[in-house]
Amino acid sequence: MAKVAVFIHGMWATPDVWRNWRPFLEARGWQTLAPTLRHHEAPPLAPPADLGTTSLGDYVADLTNTIAGLPEKPVVIGHSMGGLLALLLCARGLARAGVLLTPAPDASVIAIRPSNLFAFARIELNWGWWRKAHRATLDEALSHTFNTTDPREGAELHSAFVHDSGRALFEIALPWLDGSKTTTIDPRLVTVPLLFVAADKDKLTPPGVVRRSARRYGHVADYVEYPGQGHWVLGQPGWHRIAEDAAVWLDGKAA
Repeated sequence: MAKVAVFIHGMWATPDVWRNWRPFLEARGWQTLAPTLRHHEAPPLAPPADLGTTSLGDYVADLTNTIAGLPEKPVVIGHSMGGLLALLLCARGLARAGVLLTPAPDASVIAIRPSNLFAFARIELNWGWWRKAHRATLDEALSHTFNTTDPREGAELHSAFVHDSGRALFEIALPWLDGSKTTTIDPRLVTVPLLFVAADKDKLTPPGVVRRSARRYGHVADYVEYPGQGHWVLGQPGWHRIAEDAAVWLDGKAA
């Protein structure tokens, strides 16, 4: 069986965020794909008109079409919002396993904590934010996404940030108000192995949030928490160990 991994980026990101992880897994015999989420191909400062009302469900539909074109089920590896998208795909039976890196939670786990409340306060104080495109400022990115990354590297990474969907943020942050129940998942529908990865200095999806998410899927889930790591497990110092551990886990669970 071919080893195929689909990488799913998170909010404000593009597939370039996998610049470390893709070659790392490819050197270990994996074939990799990293789709661009809908409307994320636009220039950083020019959001498409329809982006603000794009749903997580739209992202999932596009990813489903991508996976449907593969000869067999892949594993899915998602970061942050991409981790939640990976989980939604697993719940639909579209993957052999899921690696969820500092993932946003589903509707059953309240994500709001003081640290991420401050991260999104400016955005969510803008009336109508739930239907508008948004983008983190440099200061917000350095204090939350890249808080354990060299500031110069963080500034470079932030320069490539694109806008993301207010609708998607609403579905993650306030799922009890979402009539479509976009992030509601019945844990019994998930029958494939999951690896939940948390970072103890994460200000966007703090480890307590990830830990509670992992407990909901305890029948199939493994949980690991890395000390000294922040949200940016894709490239900050220490990413290599996390990628190595994930590769070993995948070889054991999805070979």
